[in-house]
Amino acid sequence: MFIPIDYAWLEATGLAAVRTTAFLFIAPPFSFGAFPARIKAMLGIGIAVVVSGTVATPYETLGTAGFLGALVIQVITGAVLGMLVLLCFSAVQSAGSLIDVFGGFQLAQAFDPQMQVNGAQFTRLFQMTALALLFASNGYQLILAGLVRSFSAVPVDGVLDLTRPAELLIETTSQMMLSAVQIAGPLVLVLFLADVGLGLITRVAPALNAFAMGFPVKILLTFLLAGTVVLALPAVVGALAEDALGLLTGGTR
Repeated sequence: MFIPIDYAWLEATGLAAVRTTAFLFIAPPFSFGAFPARIKAMLGIGIAVVVSGTVATPYETLGTAGFLGALVIQVITGAVLGMLVLLCFSAVQSAGSLIDVFGGFQLAQAFDPQMQVNGAQFTRLFQMTALALLFASNGYQLILAGLVRSFSAVPVDGVLDLTRPAELLIETTSQMMLSAVQIAGPLVLVLFLADVGLGLITRVAPALNAFAMGFPVKILLTFLLAGTVVLALPAVVGALAEDALGLLTGGTR
């Protein structure tokens, strides 16, 4: 019994699986630590099989050295694309970190091994909310669509030009910081004005230890006004998903 094997298809699908798996281990929401590694690997292989018809059409088999080199290149390509998406969604985490700092929650900072986040309550809350919204709003499908499009821009036997991704990494980092300030800005401003008010009270009445009641006052203000920021997160996460799609398509041009 003779079973023909298309080695070109097999190699191209394997290289595509390496890229998708490296991407899924870094890019949110798939990088969440609660998802088992074998599930991420199976998803990466499944996506590679889906795009195998696209990646295997112009592909020609490589030698051993060429194939190993292509494997390394695909790992780097997937990691770079995943890092672009990670930086894009880090704006939500940074916004929560700003609220923790100005609201007095930073003293309860702890490391969450599942989300790979080192922060206090609002940092982890915002990160978990963004993760849930990505799945609830089908934003993850936009991210996967951008990953699939990367195979058309950079074939599995091609080399990613790191010039454009490097520019996008620098631009995305600055945009991430700006987006974090925009998300948490209103609440941070209120907490800053609360600090200024407490300072003026201490200046006017030095005997009154206004800073002793500063922590409970700021915590109360944070809880009262944090709901307005949480209500804005669905629109923010939707915009970030579209930005991530643009980064994936722009980073491979």
